[in-house]
Amino acid sequence: MTNLSLLTDDKVISDEAKELAEQAIKLKQKSSDFDIREFPTELIVDKYTRPIPEIDNKTELFMPEYQREFKWSIKQQSEFIESVITDLPIPYIYVADVSDGDNEGRIEIIDGSQRIRTIARFLNNMFELESLTLVPELNGFKFKDLKGSRQLRLKRKTIRFIELIGVDEEARRQIFYRLNSGGVTLNPMEIRFGTNDGEFLLFLQELAKDEKFKRLCPISQGRIRNREYEEMLLRFFAYRFDMESYVKEVRSFLTNFMAKMNGKYIYKEGESKIIFDQVHFRNVFEEMLNFVDNNFEPLYFKKSIKNISVPRIRFEALSVGVSLALSSGQPIFKENIPEWLNSDIFSTLTDSDASNSIPKLKDRTFYVVNNLLNLPWQPSSTAFIKSLAGKSVIPFLEQGPDEEEVGIRGDQYDLF
Repeated sequence: MTNLSLLTDDKVISDEAKELAEQAIKLKQKSSDFDIREFPTELIVDKYTRPIPEIDNKTELFMPEYQREFKWSIKQQSEFIESVITDLPIPYIYVADVSDGDNEGRIEIIDGSQRIRTIARFLNNMFELESLTLVPELNGFKFKDLKGSRQLRLKRKTIRFIELIGVDEEARRQIFYRLNSGGVTLNPMEIRFGTNDGEFLLFLQELAKDEKFKRLCPISQGRIRNREYEEMLLRFFAYRFDMESYVKEVRSFLTNFMAKMNGKYIYKEGESKIIFDQVHFRNVFEEMLNFVDNNFEPLYFKKSIKNISVPRIRFEALSVGVSLALSSGQPIFKENIPEWLNSDIFSTLTDSDASNSIPKLKDRTFYVVNNLLNLPWQPSSTAFIKSLAGKSVIPFLEQGPDEEEVGIRGDQYDLF
C-alpha cells in the first residue's frame, strides 16, 4: 500500500497555528439565519412595483445599487416565462431582510433580479413571447392573450425564495459577487485599486476623505468599506470629462477612463485624448461641491431629508449636471431649483432601478443641466417617454429595442 504521507509535504502545522486559523474563520463567518419562502408571481410583482406611502413610496422588494442592469433579451425572457408556465424547475431567488439604514424592513434582491423583472414585465403585458421551441404555440402572446384560467394559474404559480436574515450590507455584496462571478469576491472598484494604481487613484482616495463631500453626500458604513466614495468620484469625473466615450457597459467604461487618467490606456485611432490635470480636476470638483452646498440645502445630494445614504444614480445626475451647467459659461437659473429638485420627474429619472443606458444617463444628467440653464428639456429614452406621457407607471421595467434606446433627440444632449 502506498504511504500517502510520502506524497505530501512533511510540514507540520502547530496546534497554535490551527487555533489561530480557527479563530480567523469564525471572525470572517457571517452569522445569519434564513427562511425558505414561496411567493406567488402576482405577489412578487406587487412587492416589486407597488409604492408604499409609509416608506416614502418605495417598494418592498428592491434592487441594490451593486446589482447589474436588466440585460435579458426578449428571447431569454420568453424562455423563462415558458419555463414557469410549463412547470420546469426554477432556481431559488436569494433575497435579504434589510435590518438598518434607509431600507430597513425592505427586501433586497441579492440574486434573481433578471427573473423578477421578467415576471413583472410579462404580467404587465410589456413584451410578447418569441422564439419558443417547447411550446411554439405561445409565440406572439402577451399575458393578456392567455386564457383567463391560464392567467389565474400563472399569477398564483409560486417561486421559491431564500430570505437571509441578519446579514449586513458587506455580506450581501459578497454573496452577490460569489453567486455571479464564480467566486470572485472583489467589487469593480477594488479590482481597479489593484490594477490601475497611479496618480489618479491617489487623487480619488484623497478626495474621498473631503469632509464637505461626506457631509453633502452621506453613505452607509458598508458602502464606505466597499470604496463607494471612490467609485462615485470616478463616475463623476468619467461622465463629466468623457461621457461621449461611454457606449453600453459601465464597468469597462470606468476602467478605461481610470487607465486613461493613469496613462495606461492605448488610444484607438480617432479617440480624443484626455489628460489628467490634477489642479483642474480639483477645481471642477470643488466648484460643483460649493454650488450644491450653497443652493441645494437642506437635501444637497439626498432624495429626502430623512435619507441617510445617497443613491449613486442621484449623485451622478446632480454632480455631473451641475458641473456641466457651470462650465457652459451661461447664466445659472436658481429660482426654480427646489421645484425640479423635488419633482416627481427627477425622482423617476433617478429611481434606484434606473439603468445606465445612454439615453437614460443623458436624460437625467441634462434634466439637471437644462433646468439650471433655464432651457427646455424632453426625454429621449423609450422608458421615460412612456412614463412621462402617462403610458407607463413602471418605467424601470420598460425595455425598448436597441434602436429605440439610441433616443429620438440625441442631439439635444451635445456636451459643451
